[in-house]
Amino acid sequence: MQFDVLTIFPAMFESYFSESIIKRAVEAGILDIRVHDLRDWADNKHNRVDDKPYGGGPGMVMQVGPFYRALKALKALGAKKKTRVLLMSAKGKRFMHEDAVRLAKYSRIVLLCGRYEGVDERVAEHLADEEISIGDFVLTGGELPAMTAIDSISRQVKGVLGKSASLDRESHSEEGITEHPQYTRPEVFEPKKGQRWSVPEVLTGGDHAKIEDWRKKQQKPTK
Repeated sequence: MQFDVLTIFPAMFESYFSESIIKRAVEAGILDIRVHDLRDWADNKHNRVDDKPYGGGPGMVMQVGPFYRALKALKALGAKKKTRVLLMSAKGKRFMHEDAVRLAKYSRIVLLCGRYEGVDERVAEHLADEEISIGDFVLTGGELPAMTAIDSISRQVKGVLGKSASLDRESHSEEGITEHPQYTRPEVFEPKKGQRWSVPEVLTGGDHAKIEDWRKKQQKPTK
């Protein structure tokens, strides 16, 4: 699966995607993550991609032109069957687990990262297929939301996780339900004298039917 990211801060992505599961998936050829500097598609000598908002107001707004030229150069316009263009935006639709599963079925995802006071609305109207938010709060840019979306979608791509069964009982794999608690060694942890933090006895008894029943009862609905 291919991801293309359009941002004015491409270096922000280098560290995150060069570690752990994402790195291994890229090295194995399962994922192809390409980060592009939006300034490469500016049309002025200073490589500016923003300007003052019409009607006045504070801050600067990212222009539609650089996004259009970038998407055209990347051949991401009009390829709706296999490609999905996402605009990361605080006013977009809340990104959910079901979206990660759905988007993982595409062969290519293009993510547009805004900055400053936002992005010219014509990007959302004419260039993006979806406007995505990762929560009801505002960040300084779309880079962190883009990383979040790529990570979540990637986990749904076959071969990215070592064991596909890892997806079966994750939090939110069943809508509105979180995963049961997990424990590992040591069986008893003693942070200080007289204090013992123990693993639930049912998990150490070896009775798989009881363990299964306990896990189901421990799953909790999201708030």
